[in-house]
Amino acid sequence: MTNKINKQKIMRKYDFITIGGTTEDITFYTNEAIMIDNKKDILAQKLMAFEYGAKLRIDGSYSTFGGGASNAAACLSKLGFNVAAIVALGNDNRGKDIILNFKKNKVDTNLIQKIKTHETGFTFFIVGNDKEHVGFSNRAANTKLSIGAKELKEMDKAKYIYLTSLSGKWREFLKNVFKTKAKIAWNPGHIQLHAGFNAIGKFLKKTYILTVNRDEAIELVVSNPKYKEKNGKFLNEIPNLLKAIRSYGPEIVVITNGKYGAYAYDGKKIYYQKILKEKKRVDTTGVGDAFGSTFAAGLELFKGDIKKAMLAGVKNTASVIGQQGAQNGLLSRRGILK
Repeated sequence: MTNKINKQKIMRKYDFITIGGTTEDITFYTNEAIMIDNKKDILAQKLMAFEYGAKLRIDGSYSTFGGGASNAAACLSKLGFNVAAIVALGNDNRGKDIILNFKKNKVDTNLIQKIKTHETGFTFFIVGNDKEHVGFSNRAANTKLSIGAKELKEMDKAKYIYLTSLSGKWREFLKNVFKTKAKIAWNPGHIQLHAGFNAIGKFLKKTYILTVNRDEAIELVVSNPKYKEKNGKFLNEIPNLLKAIRSYGPEIVVITNGKYGAYAYDGKKIYYQKILKEKKRVDTTGVGDAFGSTFAAGLELFKGDIKKAMLAGVKNTASVIGQQGAQNGLLSRRGILK
């Protein structure tokens, strides 16, 4: 009898629980965007602009599934892990479709929270002719996501928590999340990064993997009074950013830099991985989620080998870029190991 109970406990334990946003992604493609270099602002060095008052041509539009927690959950499940998602949905058709998508991707839906007073969140993306995007996010039900005793109990059974962008009362939320016994891989959202070091620094000390892009890394570094007066030359050097952020406490820091590849630092060595050339470039939506969650999975698959985990990450991002939407191009474990 005891053996049977222990087996049930093992089966109920998740490899990963993803936490954060879930949305419908409505994407418009247009060649009407004008790209502007904005070197004067270290935090916004590239801008997408449109003629004021103009009626612009759309070359294609799609509705897909997105949100950091959803994308990561789909990715991790396809890589063969037992995954659940803690997300908040409205009681509407969009929410029902998202639940069906979770089930299609074999993600456990028992921890999903339904918020009757709010609609399910959505994001409106504009993709320009270089296939990069700008997103406008309506957080909606995502702002009501909460962590209570039930969620924390399940989190403690997981090996990893993959934490993504948060909204609403996120400061209180983080206090509860970081009570977990599980390892935390964190890809913070713009709200957390904009709040800066003083707001999230204490949680970084308990973070196993922190993943940010280059612009986010700069924002996080300059928010610390210690680095506030550093010039552009210092801030544009990724090794400087890696070392500064790791001094905040994370065990492994990962910085992605678009077409220029990705970097990781474990306090001993800086690792670099160039991108893999995609067969076709459709759009970059979801590539950060694909890389970050695949990297976390790769550390598990390859017994802590950072270089192999980074290679797995760029394999998946190259595949995601080649298809429309954040989840359609995700690879299986066999595809990653191939």
